[in-house]
Amino acid sequence: MLVTVTSKGQIVIPAPVRKKLNIQKGAKFVVSVEEDKIILEPVENVIRKGKGLLKDGGGEILKYLLEERKREAERFT
Repeated sequence: MLVTVTSKGQIVIPAPVRKKLNIQKGAKFVVSVEEDKIILEPVENVIRKGKGLLKDGGGEILKYLLEERKREAERFT
């Protein structure tokens, strides 16, 4: 599917995609870049990924965040 970026930098997610993924009005997304791709991930998915990372007192989440920070830095260098 082809979408167009507006002068305000907005795009419309096509109705079939919204329907398939059950995207409702007001849904929130985390936007990230991987190589030359724009990734839109529902906030709920990001929160679910983070569950359980605090079981060891936060060591795992710190490791995860540091790795994510490193990946972000590498993308823009």
